[in-house]
Amino acid sequence: FFFDKKQQQQHKNTMASMYRRPRGGGNPLPPSYRNKALLIIAAIALYTAFLYHSGGAGQYLGADPAAPDPNLSASALNGMAAMANANRKLQVSTWNVAAINNNPFEYWITYDENPAYETIMTNIEAFLENPGAQDVPVSQVFTEEMFAELEKRMDGVGWDNVRSYWDNDFKNRKIIQDFMKDPLLGSKRLASMPDRITNTINVVGSDFPVCRPTVINMYDGDLSTLSLWWSAWEKFMFDTPLTIQSKDGTFTEPPYKMLQPIKKAKYPDITEEEEKVSLPLQTMCGAIFDAILVHMMNTISTPDVWQALKKTMVENLNRQKVPHTLDILENVYGSSDIITLQEVSGSLIEQARNRPLGQKFWIVAPGSMDAVRDQNSVILLAKETFPAGPSAEITSLVESSFEAGVTVPVAKGDILAITATDRDGIPFVVASFHGDTNGLATKPVLSAIMKGMALDSSLVAHKLVFGLDANTYEKAKPGKQQDVLEWAQHYVKYDLTSCWGDVPNPANYTTFNSRTYLQPQLNKACKKTDKRVNGDVNPKDFILFGKGDFKVVHTWKDNTGEKSYIEDMAFPTLNFPSDHGILATIIEPINPTANA
Repeated sequence: FFFDKKQQQQHKNTMASMYRRPRGGGNPLPPSYRNKALLIIAAIALYTAFLYHSGGAGQYLGADPAAPDPNLSASALNGMAAMANANRKLQVSTWNVAAINNNPFEYWITYDENPAYETIMTNIEAFLENPGAQDVPVSQVFTEEMFAELEKRMDGVGWDNVRSYWDNDFKNRKIIQDFMKDPLLGSKRLASMPDRITNTINVVGSDFPVCRPTVINMYDGDLSTLSLWWSAWEKFMFDTPLTIQSKDGTFTEPPYKMLQPIKKAKYPDITEEEEKVSLPLQTMCGAIFDAILVHMMNTISTPDVWQALKKTMVENLNRQKVPHTLDILENVYGSSDIITLQEVSGSLIEQARNRPLGQKFWIVAPGSMDAVRDQNSVILLAKETFPAGPSAEITSLVESSFEAGVTVPVAKGDILAITATDRDGIPFVVASFHGDTNGLATKPVLSAIMKGMALDSSLVAHKLVFGLDANTYEKAKPGKQQDVLEWAQHYVKYDLTSCWGDVPNPANYTTFNSRTYLQPQLNKACKKTDKRVNGDVNPKDFILFGKGDFKVVHTWKDNTGEKSYIEDMAFPTLNFPSDHGILATIIEPINPTANA
């Protein structure tokens, strides 16, 4: 749902007509209520003048607030009174649906249906932590014959020869202590860089990506032996032209041409000599890395067990992630009036619009979507509650309201803010936001929303509903992460509250995930026994609204897709496709005329 100028004018005309009369079948308010409304509007004006002279709001906004549009104020007042008198409530849900993870093994999941999962993951952990006699030289896994064939391939594409690195160093390294757990190899990015670029490649004309033959992606070929792996790997890297869509158009080339030189300026641990041969050197290290993964899996398990397990996980966690997500939204949260989503792919948006969800909701995506990361904040408005749909996107207003000279770590697609008017004539600003990993953008984004609304007379009277992945922490690292209680103090100073109240419980978690040993960054791996202690178990998700506008009737969180939350359970699971729980709240209006 995007807006051109004609559509915006149509919505503006529709909104104007809605401001002139109550909607949703309600009768015009009686004269006594209209008189009360005028008194309250006058009070608002007086309070605004007070703030102007005292600097009360200005101290937070950095400027004096605008006077509210009297017509909008009246519409908001009448609408809130009508909603309260009709005993109508608002259900708001928010969910970071999480971008599709290409590696089904990267995070610990709860997989009670198949005991083989825990057996394999704990055996991999033991192999890497205490390899003993299994810590063999690299040349026993990635063999001399394999290197010779790789050398011939790399010489054939005109790369510098790296045999000296092989003979004098890498072939003699122990596969675990000297390769997989070598911190210098990690800081040089010699194995992680080629993995990042070639792990999973989206290609033109296919609904499914092309995957490098390895354990840690959705590759579905046979990896039961190292010889089968090597044949497939070599063919993939050098003989498989792939057509890729880029910002400059499409291009077709084999994966080895996609690799990028590793620059010492960015990764200072790499030597000048290694920088010169970084393309063939990272290709060799990438091949060794994948060979070790295949070797480990076939050592701690049997191919028929681990490959069957992987196939089931890929189907549920990766390929069926979008359908599973939409099923939950339709069947469990279809009664919501507002749904805010984060980290939404273009595919999910398109599929949602073609399902019953698209018949029931206005599905609003950012006008400027992130097509590269493919992670966007999205808003769903129930058509019954918002019959005219969204009226305008004001994301650019929010982004232009950041404090001057301050860099806020937000990416394209992270913020979506829109206006809409409900059936009672209440004007809303609805926002969805995906915070950066450390939560350092969360406070500045809220401040920008409040500033943008307060300085625009056409937005002052709007009621804010803000669903977000705040990425806040129970025990934040000072100066590096956003503390959840400090975040609460921030929203309270704007006269906002949350579905968790003014002071959220820091131990009321909405995430529980931790990395396994089957991923490139072993320094971030958590032992099975340390999943709870060292994992990302934090209170990250929030729904905010005006403290004087609404009050909470009921709030719940959900990591099952069944409106229930199992504490101390790692997720995603095969039945719940995200590493963030769903958060939902039912709020009711505070009648503005009740005490007038």
